[in-house]
Amino acid sequence: MANQHAYTGPALPYVPEPTHAERTRTLFSLGSTATLCTQSLKHPGFPFGSLMPYALDDHGRPLFLISNMAMHTQNLRADPRASLFLSQSAIDGDPLAAARATLLGDALPLPPDDLEASKALYLAAHPNAKYWVDFTDFSFFRLNPIDLYYVGGFGVMGWLTAPDYLAATPDPLAPHAPGIIAHMNADHTDSMLLLAHKHGPLPGHQTATAALMTSIDRLGFTLRLTTPTGLKATRIAFPAEVTTPAATRTALVEMVRAAKA
Repeated sequence: MANQHAYTGPALPYVPEPTHAERTRTLFSLGSTATLCTQSLKHPGFPFGSLMPYALDDHGRPLFLISNMAMHTQNLRADPRASLFLSQSAIDGDPLAAARATLLGDALPLPPDDLEASKALYLAAHPNAKYWVDFTDFSFFRLNPIDLYYVGGFGVMGWLTAPDYLAATPDPLAPHAPGIIAHMNADHTDSMLLLAHKHGPLPGHQTATAALMTSIDRLGFTLRLTTPTGLKATRIAFPAEVTTPAATRTALVEMVRAAKA
């Protein structure tokens, strides 16, 4: 469940949105490099952070190709407990408005039976690794999730279980979301403001003077609004699920037309 800022007014209408598990799986599926923290051998008890390219297997588990000489590899061979942190790009220059997630688990050497399939997945994500993937001093590790924590921007956060994450699927609109968001923010701010006035459930949304789209998915989108009392956010649902840019454009055009009517 998401932890929201306290609100004591009338009950708000339900707005469907992806679960934290789906959002986290989507976030990791879009990335290819994150921050790996291992247990320091040199300074026991301290986390050791390092940049880590990764790929996901079919269950969403991160795969690493790491050198035996690397400090994080030495740390993992002594203690497999690790975490992987990933954040999306800053929203309008504000990193705290961006979604991010931390995956905790045990990073263990890959079983031989899984090596070939994992190698293909990793090389698809990191083609340049073909130059060292077969070196004897490089090994594949897999981070097996134990628990995860998701932050979806201001006031949206919570733990999710490893089984829920492993069972989730990435949002089908995610690969196209950056382009849609950039287009809407560049060319259709008036339309988004109109939708905020029409659909915003909280007091103050009807007085917003500017709107910025910060996220979009198959079920709806989030707007960050400038109001006389400060920045507010609102979630607006699509009339029906969308999975392609064309379907998204059609839905937005129909919503704006209805709002004007």
